Amino acid sequence: MRLTLLFCFAVTAMVSHAAPQQLTAQQSTQDLPNQINAENCMVQYINKVDVPATAEGLLEELRFEEGDEIEKGNVMAVIEDDMAALAVDLKKAEEKEAILTASNDVNLRDAREAAKVAAAEAKSFEELRKEGAIPYWEMEKKRLEAGRQELRIELAEMEQKVAQVKMIGKRTELEMAEKELTKRSVTAPYTGIVETRLAQQGQWVQPGTPMASLIQMDILRVEGDIDALRYAGRVIKGAPVEVLIYNQANDGTRISGTLGFVSMEIDLNNRYRVWVEIQNEKVGNDWKFKPGMRAEMVIK
Repeated sequence: MRLTLLFCFAVTAMVSHAAPQQLTAQQSTQDLPNQINAENCMVQYINKVDVPATAEGLLEELRFEEGDEIEKGNVMAVIEDDMAALAVDLKKAEEKEAILTASNDVNLRDAREAAKVAAAEAKSFEELRKEGAIPYWEMEKKRLEAGRQELRIELAEMEQKVAQVKMIGKRTELEMAEKELTKRSVTAPYTGIVETRLAQQGQWVQPGTPMASLIQMDILRVEGDIDALRYAGRVIKGAPVEVLIYNQANDGTRISGTLGFVSMEIDLNNRYRVWVEIQNEKVGNDWKFKPGMRAEMVIK
């Protein structure tokens, strides 16, 4: 009889450490010794968001239906983008013009050559003045003209620098126009299931208008409450956790994990919130775990 009891205990211990494992409702986590049991445990989604419109305009396309699985980055809807596309074309042309202007150094080269001519003339007039062939003011006039040509070089250099700055400005305007065009395509922020369609094709939308309710299903959480008085200081983030999730048939699946969060706030019932992330999996076209499923959580 004693050997039989030892054998049963060993089998029970091996079963309790398997993950995941199908269990019946009678084999709950409450049967485990030396454990901290969380209360009010339930499967919850991590991410659920009403995907908003990102621009103002007529909603031309809706590329989803309720129940569709949308990959992260996929286009869910298109807001009229004709004017935004034309604005991009215009900014591309303006940027090209700015590039050509910035790279054009004809004025600078002309100013440099003119300065050489003016300097040569000033030198000739200086020699003529030494010989007494011309009056002083003629020589001085040529010297001043040579100085003006040097200023023309500085002016041409400054104009070229200004043109380069304008080119950067036009490039930035193009990027802004492209960004505005991108905002006309509403994309999925993460991979998820469309729970509810909130907008209609042909509707006029504003930035922030909700279009669809999207739920992430590949990663979920099991949340529960811990008695702060009974288990004071015994529950820490990173502690090993065993979770039992019940399906509609009241059969349970046991999963081992790590406690991912311990709340610092204690509610009016002297409880604080904890949760553990779980990896979900598909069974056919459906998901194994769903938000709202009842669960049990044991912290070891």
